[in-house]
Amino acid sequence: MYRISPTVKQLLIINVIFFLGTFLSSYLTNDSNSSFIYSLFGLYFPENLNFKFWQILTHMFMHGNLPHILVNMFALWMFGSSVESIFGSRNFLFFYLTCGFGAAISQLGFLYYNYYVDLEFFISNGYESAEIINILNNKSKPEIDSLINSVGIERVLSIFSNFNSTMVGASGAIMGILVAFGMFFPESKLMLLFFPIPIKAKYFIPAIIIMDLFSAITGQAIFSPSNTAYVAHLGGALTGFIIMYYWKKDRFNKNRWY
Repeated sequence: MYRISPTVKQLLIINVIFFLGTFLSSYLTNDSNSSFIYSLFGLYFPENLNFKFWQILTHMFMHGNLPHILVNMFALWMFGSSVESIFGSRNFLFFYLTCGFGAAISQLGFLYYNYYVDLEFFISNGYESAEIINILNNKSKPEIDSLINSVGIERVLSIFSNFNSTMVGASGAIMGILVAFGMFFPESKLMLLFFPIPIKAKYFIPAIIIMDLFSAITGQAIFSPSNTAYVAHLGGALTGFIIMYYWKKDRFNKNRWY
């Protein structure tokens, strides 16, 4: 029987508790979208009034729906225990959380870049920065209509999309776990549920990363939903690779991947 390692088991339990708590709160408060819970624990854009400092951690344990948590927890169960068996519990938890932080910082950096491009456009059209931020937070219809009439709906939709973006899920941390698994077990054969052909991990995992990169650049989803935070996936994978590269000569000498 496949044994679940201690830290992976604890992470699975925490994620399930957050998920059940979210929907229990939705039921008790008659809030069908669980907007209050997501506003507390989902990761908001830092300029948004809903942003809280703890969201950089708590967003990793929040999920948008049942398929979202099932896919992420399945991946954590499948790959996490093998990686933890080499890292040990403490190093595994550090690795997992750091990859999650790396994913969040990458996604926020991407949002900030797009946000400031749009903000500079509004400033060049005679608006003050503070004025735009105030409109974005207040969401006053007359002011929004005035913006649309002034600069067009596309720019307004773009800056609102970045400003109101919310990130939830463990995908960034799990991408780091996948990278570590691929480095430790490059000859292991993996396959997608809807593409049941065994492929070695050393080819399979880079292919997943390349598809995320393609989606991040083009905005075209391949296998995942269109609202997936592809840059967060890439950030988690890159963070995992950097940690593995740093650790490879100092630790785990019996399991070197090169």
